Amino acid sequence: MTTSVKQKDKQRESGIDRAIDILECLHEAGEPLSIAEISQRLDAPRSTIYKFVKRFIKSDILEDYGPRGRIFFGRAIHFYAADYLRRNDLMRRARDEVDRLAQQLGETFEFCTLQGNKYAIVYAQTGARMFRIGSEVGVRLPIPWTASGRLLLAGLSRQEIVDLIPPEDFILPNGHEVGVDELCRGVAAASAAGYAITSGLIDNLTKCLAAPIRDASGKAMATLCAVVTIDRTADEVMALVRHLRTSADRLSMAAVPSAAE
Repeated sequence: MTTSVKQKDKQRESGIDRAIDILECLHEAGEPLSIAEISQRLDAPRSTIYKFVKRFIKSDILEDYGPRGRIFFGRAIHFYAADYLRRNDLMRRARDEVDRLAQQLGETFEFCTLQGNKYAIVYAQTGARMFRIGSEVGVRLPIPWTASGRLLLAGLSRQEIVDLIPPEDFILPNGHEVGVDELCRGVAAASAAGYAITSGLIDNLTKCLAAPIRDASGKAMATLCAVVTIDRTADEVMALVRHLRTSADRLSMAAVPSAAE
């Protein structure tokens, strides 16, 4: 491979990285941003950001939002997502399970997974109880803050967990620090039990319950969760855990190809 070809390949890879950075920046912001704001957040030249944004707008991947020159995701993203949902069987089944559980039991249920080094809510449905707990799809949280994280980290060594999770993510919203060894013990306990329960990590009013959805190797690739008020009795909590595990096991079986396939 000649030097010029190598340079072009490197420039192409750099361009792809920058494009992804812009989309990630908007996703993390969760609201329209100006080119100047994106440039500042990414520590990149405005001219570079402008070039990519202009191309994205032309493809409807991004759109202009209002007269202040702010941009956000465009209509093409909706169609890409629709394609994904149409072809991803686990996603369809998980949405159905979450909807059914929320309707049947009246609690807030979620379908969650890891996205990079964060915990992400993929789909959520709020139940009909008088005290409602909202969950916002697309929210990414530090892994140590969640019951699901203790299931999704199963199989990783202590060092791999340290390498994956940024140091600041071990600090809870109330300022308490979850120690690495404490988290590792929680991971081991959740793995052995087949479910995880955490109380008061994100706030003092809620408890989170989670059960793993496993791939063919038995590794947790996603979770089903319930978010309930912290005053629920032990019997109520374990009843919800049983529902979660039944649904999660059903999704796990559907996600594993049969021998005939």
